[in-house]
Amino acid sequence: MTNARKYWLDTMLAIAEPVLTALADRNFHTVFPSAFHSSRAQYRCLEALGRTVCGMAPWLEADSLSAEETVIQKHFRDLTRQAIDSATDAASPDFMNFHNGSQPLVDAAFLAHGILRAPIELQRKLDDRVRTNLITALISTRSILPPESNWLLFGAMVEAALWKMGEKICEERVDIAISRFSDAWYVGDGTYSDGKWYHFDYYNSFVIHPMYLDVLQTFDRYSHLLPDALKRASRYAQILERMIAPDGSYPLIGRSVCYRFGAFQLLSQAALQEFLPRNLPPSQVRCALTAVIKKCVEGGLFDENGWLVPGVYGYQPNLAEDYINTGSLYLCTTVFTALGLPPHHAFWADPPNPMTSQTLWSGGQMDADHAAD
Repeated sequence: MTNARKYWLDTMLAIAEPVLTALADRNFHTVFPSAFHSSRAQYRCLEALGRTVCGMAPWLEADSLSAEETVIQKHFRDLTRQAIDSATDAASPDFMNFHNGSQPLVDAAFLAHGILRAPIELQRKLDDRVRTNLITALISTRSILPPESNWLLFGAMVEAALWKMGEKICEERVDIAISRFSDAWYVGDGTYSDGKWYHFDYYNSFVIHPMYLDVLQTFDRYSHLLPDALKRASRYAQILERMIAPDGSYPLIGRSVCYRFGAFQLLSQAALQEFLPRNLPPSQVRCALTAVIKKCVEGGLFDENGWLVPGVYGYQPNLAEDYINTGSLYLCTTVFTALGLPPHHAFWADPPNPMTSQTLWSGGQMDADHAAD
């Protein structure tokens, strides 16, 4: 295992292990912090589970790993399936809220995204009882009507996972999301608005590109939209890489910055699914993302019990909007999507390649950047 891969894996597991272990032990609701923005406490557990699984899933599904990593992976595959069982079993003390209020649709969708990303480990290998419970939980989110925003993709993602599990779906929830993002809400140069108005934030990476692409790829009837979607996503991935400063810091603009390096999910997904721009080598993306992860880790991620704390560089609670609780913070795990690539892939195996900002701010040469449209 290369040093970079080991660092990524160790960091991801340090974030995820407390969540999954507590769920497997069925005491998560008891031990998981609820005091921060306590008015949102009823949502915190599904937020932590859904977001953790979404980020870990490509690695859980990966093959061709080293013997050492395979042993670790097997343990976490089992642990994650136990966590899903605990969350969806009505007799469990950790049975989660999938339909009261509106927030459960969001985190059921992140869980559903994880199921799409790991169809063998998190779908086919589930016991029939757990699979049935999971399907029931996902279907229950249909009582939540998503607003005209990125939330439309949450409804679509849940239906995509249900379709993959052989269930009859609500096609309207998929079609409306696709119609908005394929046309009405594309504003140019790889970027979508979040509803009627464009927001300068990281939701194109937190939600829009990753979910839109993976929903499109789930249904054959949308295949004609994929070329444009991939072109747009590739351009946005390039923009993200160019936003990373030589020290790994990046602009803290817009809402939900407490999701930390989750802001770069799309760049990591572009490496995993191999739609990076031709002039952006995978090893350069590895170096850029590693710098971001290290910068956030340097500031501190955890409280004394190993749970994430709100902030970007350490504990900065004033950065957290009122909809953010401790569970929300686990969206940071989505930066680790590229761990789904095997160790021999160029992303991990090629020599270090300086990121764009390092090259240019040290006097190096590079072609000018241009808009995609």
